[in-house]
Amino acid sequence: MASENEPPISETRRLAVVAFADVAGFSRLMAEDDVWTSNQWKSLREELLLPLLKQYDGRLVETVGDAILVEFSSVVAALKWAVDAQKKPHPEAQRGTRENLQLRIAVNVEDVLVSHGNILGDGVNIASRIHDAAAPGQIVATGLVRELAGSKINVRFRDIGTPRLKNINRVIHLFQVVPLETSSSESASLHQPFIEWTSRPTVAVLPFRASSGHEMEEYFGSGITEDIISGLSRSHAFHVIARASTLRFANRSIDLQEIAAQLGVNYVMDGNVRRQGNRLRITAELVDVALNRSIWSESFDGTAEDLFDFQDTIVAAVVGSFEPRLNAHGIERVRNRSTHSLDAYDCVLKAASELYRFTDEGYHQSGIALQRAMELDPTYARAYAYSAWRLNYLVGEERSNNPERDKLLAVEHARHSIALDPDDPFCQVVAGHLTSLIEGDPHQAMSMFDLALSLDQNNALGWATSGVTLSYLGRRDEAIPRFQNAFKLSPFDTLNFTWWTGVGIAEFSSGNYAEAISWLQKARQVNSRFIATLRILAASLAMNGQEEKARAVGAEILRLDKDFSVDRFVSWYPFVRREDKLALKSGLFIAGLPR
Repeated sequence: MASENEPPISETRRLAVVAFADVAGFSRLMAEDDVWTSNQWKSLREELLLPLLKQYDGRLVETVGDAILVEFSSVVAALKWAVDAQKKPHPEAQRGTRENLQLRIAVNVEDVLVSHGNILGDGVNIASRIHDAAAPGQIVATGLVRELAGSKINVRFRDIGTPRLKNINRVIHLFQVVPLETSSSESASLHQPFIEWTSRPTVAVLPFRASSGHEMEEYFGSGITEDIISGLSRSHAFHVIARASTLRFANRSIDLQEIAAQLGVNYVMDGNVRRQGNRLRITAELVDVALNRSIWSESFDGTAEDLFDFQDTIVAAVVGSFEPRLNAHGIERVRNRSTHSLDAYDCVLKAASELYRFTDEGYHQSGIALQRAMELDPTYARAYAYSAWRLNYLVGEERSNNPERDKLLAVEHARHSIALDPDDPFCQVVAGHLTSLIEGDPHQAMSMFDLALSLDQNNALGWATSGVTLSYLGRRDEAIPRFQNAFKLSPFDTLNFTWWTGVGIAEFSSGNYAEAISWLQKARQVNSRFIATLRILAASLAMNGQEEKARAVGAEILRLDKDFSVDRFVSWYPFVRREDKLALKSGLFIAGLPR
């Protein structure tokens, strides 16, 4: 305890420009080889980062593990340091060692508290959080940094919206910093138009809570929101967060303001549902989070058979709140439902809930529910589309007892779904993906994706799966913006590991093997048995000169598929360009996989 005679600690406040840099994937690298990783980080820090810091009159505030916090006297100096840190050759690369460490760098301007030479407060916390929005090798900055930099430095600021920041309760607008002298191929991908996130209102529909609290009713409360989201997505008046990313807020352990901040939205719809036998009671409310004001609310009491009508009422009311001149034809356009059987609809809700558990039991239960839905309503397009989607994952995760049969059945169900309802975006997306992956016709698939996205511009799955198909075509520069659209529209999607795999495929097809490895490792950490990830990861590691690691992944592939054959796999894999097929084949052979 301080003595009564001790002078008080000297503390002042001032505006500061701070940058935070850390090593991407540091924990994984340490687990693989802690001595090599520690030595490389020391070389990078002492031979590149700190000399650059001196060059731009910066000050080292703190070094903690794999990260450094630095301060500058100007925004321009901070950005120049960050750009050079990412651009200049790393010391270990010049010495010819294996893969380089990759940095993520964040720059912020904020009021800070200065105490004994240290800087503390929100400005530091934000800088140490926003770097999570950067991919390996990237720089991110806050809106104020962008404003102050203006045209004083040769970079472009690409809007990446307001992603969730851990332990930061306010909305922070972020931008990726892209040097204008970036290579033409990279520049093309980073600067293509994205969904203009700031030009329209953004809405999140939270899973409606089951008032009974009964676990078996939870899927119903979250499931009925999917049709509401699908309906809202067909309006061009606003952007709608995908259901897969709002599911994590089903239990409402945090308030609406924080949920909105994490999802980066202006408006939140909340609701409750109570089902007793054939009776339903539903309440719904749309809230302007910034003003903490209810824009619209409604309650409904009736029978289960009236549920669809109430969902249409919600969609029409919310769309009308943002697009008051929408006419009757426009309202009809945003409604979409391909069944009038509540029992069949209920089965599909159950199936979707089970499917995305990604477990053997979940796949089994979803199959039973979908079979029942198709029996109850043989014209229900979404039941067939979900069946095709389920079979796609059974095959993709090597859980199928008969992969060839399930591939054919998946294609059959996907085709049948679009024959039943060609205007359902989900059906078009599923059919497009299977047309590309299984039937090997990516050009036809792209026309299906284009139709799906014209029907629903907020369809995260459509953006991501079309990105995968563009990767098969070798069009990486067109694929990457589509993946980034998907990540914006559904930042917490349960399928993100498949989308990260898609980015890995895009980078592999461009020969960017180190970048491919980074994305594929990220996907593997979420789902270690998704063989689609492992196959491209093994090839990427091999082509990047990491033969030992490639062979380890090759062994994992053989544990999942003991009959794996490189020739057979490459013969059907939908890479269009010959050079991509050759690189894939060579990489898999180097990884020790049998011909």
